[in-house]
Amino acid sequence: MTWFEISMNIDGHQITVGGIEVDIVRKPIKNLHLGVYPPNGRVRVAAPVGVNDEAVRLAVVTRMGWIKRQQAKFDTQPRQTERSFVSGESHFFFGQRYRLNIIEGGRAGRVHIRNSRTLDLHVKVGGDQATRERVFQGWYRHELKARAAPLLASWAESFGIGLPKWGIKRMKTKWGTCNIEAKRIWLNLELVKKPPQCLEYVIVHELAHFFERNHSDRFVALLDQKLPQWRLVRDELNSAPLAHEEWRE
Repeated sequence: MTWFEISMNIDGHQITVGGIEVDIVRKPIKNLHLGVYPPNGRVRVAAPVGVNDEAVRLAVVTRMGWIKRQQAKFDTQPRQTERSFVSGESHFFFGQRYRLNIIEGGRAGRVHIRNSRTLDLHVKVGGDQATRERVFQGWYRHELKARAAPLLASWAESFGIGLPKWGIKRMKTKWGTCNIEAKRIWLNLELVKKPPQCLEYVIVHELAHFFERNHSDRFVALLDQKLPQWRLVRDELNSAPLAHEEWRE
């Protein structure tokens, strides 16, 4: 899994292997982890503190075929164009595509799902794009919190742990992160656009890290036990269209 990370960075620098730039971050972990990230197939290695650059280079060389296949997937993955928040534009909400309809005046500052095809965005007369986007993103955040809260509570109980601290923020390269020491989970706001089962998968994935820090065989076995179809959901999540705004440099 390449879109999740435990927040314990120590330092970072870059090397070049076979013409590919590789970001290296050293952490207090036991095993080396290699990931390929959207939108352009950025290669990143999380390495134990005592592992030198030559060992990292060798690891990258031995997985070069896999790296190039992952980069090819991102090259062909569909992407949304930049959103302008105007009537007729399409927006996703938990896996469903809707047409946006701007309504000026009246009960401004809210979003309403009119039917299975249309989202009404109510704004003040003359409201600019930044205002429309702010209202829409605020609605997204509220709806994701409402969906995530009961899932987190239910799955924390299933894992036999207390409800961790959690929050939502926009992230460029991760669907979710967890900080084991702080007992905190962050969920990517972009999950509000994906099918509901994707949100559940990310939550289960992050809670599993409280029992196993790395993506080890034990970690995979835990996911298999808790969410047997997780691989299918993961593939669905990572094959969904990428949002334009996620990848501004």
